[in-house]
Amino acid sequence: MSTQTTTATEPKRRRFTLPSAYTILFALIVLMAIATWIIPAGEYDLNKAGEPIPGTYHEVESHPSRILVDSITAPINGLYGIENKAGNINYYNSGVLFGAIDVALFIIVIGGFLGITMKTGAIQAGIGRLVNRLRGRERLMIPILMGVFALGGSTYGMAEESLAFYALVIAVMIAAGYDALTGAAVVLLGCGIGTLGSTINPFATGIASGFAGVSISDGLIGRLVILIIGLAIGVFFVMRYAERVKRDPTSSLVADMRADNESRFRVQEEGDSGTPELTGKHKLILALFGLAFVVMMYGVIPWEDMGIEILTLWWWFPEMTASFLLFSIIIGLVAGMREGELTETFVDGARDLLGVALIIGIARGITVIMNNGGITDTVLNWAETALDGVGSTSFLIVMFLLFLPLSFLIPSSSGLATVAMPIMAPLATFVDVPEDLVVTAFQSASGLMNLFIPTSAVVMGGLAIARVPYGTYLRWVWPLLVMLAVLTIVVLSLGAAVA
Repeated sequence: MSTQTTTATEPKRRRFTLPSAYTILFALIVLMAIATWIIPAGEYDLNKAGEPIPGTYHEVESHPSRILVDSITAPINGLYGIENKAGNINYYNSGVLFGAIDVALFIIVIGGFLGITMKTGAIQAGIGRLVNRLRGRERLMIPILMGVFALGGSTYGMAEESLAFYALVIAVMIAAGYDALTGAAVVLLGCGIGTLGSTINPFATGIASGFAGVSISDGLIGRLVILIIGLAIGVFFVMRYAERVKRDPTSSLVADMRADNESRFRVQEEGDSGTPELTGKHKLILALFGLAFVVMMYGVIPWEDMGIEILTLWWWFPEMTASFLLFSIIIGLVAGMREGELTETFVDGARDLLGVALIIGIARGITVIMNNGGITDTVLNWAETALDGVGSTSFLIVMFLLFLPLSFLIPSSSGLATVAMPIMAPLATFVDVPEDLVVTAFQSASGLMNLFIPTSAVVMGGLAIARVPYGTYLRWVWPLLVMLAVLTIVVLSLGAAVA
């Protein structure tokens, strides 16, 4: 009797995949609602600045949540800035009362701004021109291109937009004698290190600073140090590998796919295969694009408090949102867009970031549940007790290490900032650490994790375009990740020492 195999008819086992950020955040809302029935309610006395005074915690009457009703309404109340108990949301250290609606609206307008700029082809043309101008000077391509991509990551959180450049950069790197991994690394690590060292990135630094109650300019020096030194380390790491591949192509980690990649990736000339030629209009649009971020920085920096006698605008999210809206219109008009095309492009760009805005609302709902149930200060008190006797340096290292697994669970930097900052930032008060260092710890941990976590669409998408196996990339990049983590810890420690 013959033995029959059932392998072909057996259903394939489904791999476990981590739930989306929306599901994780909503699950946390439900868990927090349940926690209000278990964790005792309590409060800190506040000083005139609205900061919790260490050692003044005391228990108060409990306000447990209605698990189903309050879990559903929490994200909505978080956006509007409504709490059932007090009627508003008080962000420690901010001195103002507001919900997350201004942050969400800012994100949506930024999406429209980026959508219009990308539609003009100016960014694509600028990078295309740079790539083609550097041909024949292969060694210079890696640091210059990584610097350009890092600038995008540091200023406006360049991420998904970078996927458009993988094929072009990989093609040029292969033609220069390198490999597909080198090309992918130039884009992925360039943007990623820029985001890790975000200076004025509205999606990471801006939102985190807002919920921490500090200016986006606070802590800028430390973040610049991380950006510059981190980029230098990344460039050295990529260049060392690239030169090894050029000397000995068999040393490439994707050597078995070299012939296939050479035929698949063809070097594009400027204006070829959808890469537009850089025109005078494109140059003007790029200048306006950069000016939008310069204006934002000028508007939010408290020059008066710094002793600099120039006009201080005291901008925050409403003014920044209006500024980017204005620049969106100006760039669209310069590009020659008709009214219908301009508005449609803006709405399409805003739609691309609508998911991020929704994440902010859901994430803010967690804090609403905790505040309504009176357990936020109880959690702070537990943390204060645990951190009793811990120095400022140890505190920041613990913060950085804590943000690493949180960034894996919530890969959205905007969502994580909304969840964590209202809780983590007040902890800095207990150990006399400036809140901006907590922001730096957050964004560095989030940026580091998004260089390699498999839940990142940019990581997996970029590697898929380059056809670099994820395991191969992970084995290659881990020494760089360790160096960047050490750099961040050193900068945080120095920041704590001089604070």
